Amino acid sequence: MATNKQIVEFCQTYLESDKFKDYCLNGLQVEGKSEVRKIVVGVSLSVAFIKEALEAKADMLVVHHGIFGNQLGEFPQLAVKGYIRQRLKLLLEHNLNLVGFHLPLDAHPKIGNNISLLKILGLKKSGILSAPSYGNIGFVGTTPSLKREEFISLVEKKLNTKCYWVGGGPRIVKRVGIVSGGASNAFQLAKEAGVDTFLCGEIKESVVRAVEELQINFINAGHYNTEKLGIQNLGRLIGRRFKVKVEFIDIPNEV
Repeated sequence: MATNKQIVEFCQTYLESDKFKDYCLNGLQVEGKSEVRKIVVGVSLSVAFIKEALEAKADMLVVHHGIFGNQLGEFPQLAVKGYIRQRLKLLLEHNLNLVGFHLPLDAHPKIGNNISLLKILGLKKSGILSAPSYGNIGFVGTTPSLKREEFISLVEKKLNTKCYWVGGGPRIVKRVGIVSGGASNAFQLAKEAGVDTFLCGEIKESVVRAVEELQINFINAGHYNTEKLGIQNLGRLIGRRFKVKVEFIDIPNEV
């Protein structure tokens, strides 16, 4: 039998969450029952996800996108109203634990989203993308020469996603920068690292002309679909460590 405290402390230590300056609390965000027999993991907290967790008879929900607050002082204070109130009401009524890990799960060198993307796409790690104040935010990987369209097809197949891409770079892909999720602004950092192609999970209007001018390929593979791997890896790790049942709940999101 595992307790919520044991599981959270293990994850915080393994992910080295205290090293990250983040938008949210990385750890226990809502306290529920102490004893944990069943855990569900998923990308993002939502009412639909909580209802699926209840169907699965879970005691703990572990997500990548939980409840975001004002830890950095740069974002609006958390107000318990609207959709936030609905989610908290369900969690509290059913005595559920909510655990969230954001940037630590993106960056982890063994189970994180970025390294998992690198591996599933068959890329060989050749460098790190590092940003001031945030440290390691992604990786650079090399691939045997692939046509741009072949590489995009590979991404769509492996991640079960639909890519939006801008072809500002060479038609042959050799060196790829990867940052999962909402990292469209990191394209210039990737360019400085010598990539010909940058893959992330979002795109902004301003990016389109900029990547054309910098002559790199930009691939948006979806925020949700670039961040499914890390949370599943964490779930498997928790299951093995504490001998508890763990289930991944997929609430598909094309964005």
